[in-house]
Amino acid sequence: MYPISGVRGEKGKMAATPARHTEQAEKEARSFLQQAGAYARHYGRLPLPADLNWWWTIGAMLVAVLVLMLFTGLTLTLAYTPDASLAFGSVEAIERRMPSGWLLRAMHMTGASVFMAALYAHLLRGLYYRTYLPPRRGIWLSGCGLLVLVMVTAFAGYVLPWGQMSYWGADVAAKAVGAVPFIGQGLEQVFLGGESPGTPTLHRMFTLHFLLAFVIIGLVLVHVAVVHAKGSSSPSVQPEIRRKYLPFYPYFTTRDILAILVMALGFVAVMCFWPGLITEPANYRPANPLHTPADIEPEWYFLPFYGMLQVVPSKFWGLLVSGGAVAVLFAVPWLDKGSRIANSGVARLTDAGALLACVGAAVTAAAAGVHHAQGGWLLAGQAACLVYYLYFLVFLPLRTRFAGREA
Repeated sequence: MYPISGVRGEKGKMAATPARHTEQAEKEARSFLQQAGAYARHYGRLPLPADLNWWWTIGAMLVAVLVLMLFTGLTLTLAYTPDASLAFGSVEAIERRMPSGWLLRAMHMTGASVFMAALYAHLLRGLYYRTYLPPRRGIWLSGCGLLVLVMVTAFAGYVLPWGQMSYWGADVAAKAVGAVPFIGQGLEQVFLGGESPGTPTLHRMFTLHFLLAFVIIGLVLVHVAVVHAKGSSSPSVQPEIRRKYLPFYPYFTTRDILAILVMALGFVAVMCFWPGLITEPANYRPANPLHTPADIEPEWYFLPFYGMLQVVPSKFWGLLVSGGAVAVLFAVPWLDKGSRIANSGVARLTDAGALLACVGAAVTAAAAGVHHAQGGWLLAGQAACLVYYLYFLVFLPLRTRFAGREA
């Protein structure tokens, strides 16, 4: 009698244990949903300046493209092989044999160009409206950090198809890194994993491309959290106490959704009708170390820095000028310490003209890079570098001084 009752008791305990676990799991799920709902309601009530224009929708576009890039990238990794003898063939197999593989790769390549274009526009908006001024320095610095990470991730992804441009792009980058005094040779060995680009290089680039994607997502969350804590900037020059504010939902969500839809139309148009804008025919040929392409050039979003690298005779100083073009962005909040309240119509026109000159300098440097800094393009590229740095190192500090006198 006793053993039988003991067995029944154990069975009762065993039956009760899963029920308790199920109940606990349901409580945790309900708690998570309640917290998520509370956060969504809180974020929806986030007050934003009522005068935000369409330039402030670029952040939502970037988030949408980032989600698309993450989805397509993770799917493509299922069929990609980071090996010098197999990488190009695996990319061809993705496009020709994998179900909808051609579409996934086209979306990923187009997404990279659209993301960089939106990121540059986001950066120019911040420079023009001076959104880096206190108390929003953290927003600017986290955004600049995102720019660097995205550029590194984009370059690593550019190497992965292992076509002609991918191979020689990695070779040019390695030689540029090798020009650093004292530690250059060691850095080049770490970058390549050998004497020339090969399988170790692909392994490094694949790992870097994969891991940095998740680092970027984390930094995006930090960026959004800082915006939430410090508040969004306003294009108005009025004091904050005189500004009108509206909740994020529904006033700004509808505009963001409309902007994303318009961007999606342009995205599909480029991907389906003008793919030549974002692709290079030479990269559809397998990497050949014995044949150097006639024109080695990176993707369009790297061309300004590639041009700066070429117009300087010294490799080391060229690398310093090219890398400094990005590094100087981190110093902008300290180069410009003016007050947005003192902005007048003349100051706005001056800001627009100076920023337009800076953009023109970047475009000229890119054109010099395309023409390999030969003939007149060498002088044009050098002048462009000078104008670019004058904007940050001379114009912004002088603007601060004149704005202080005006105030």
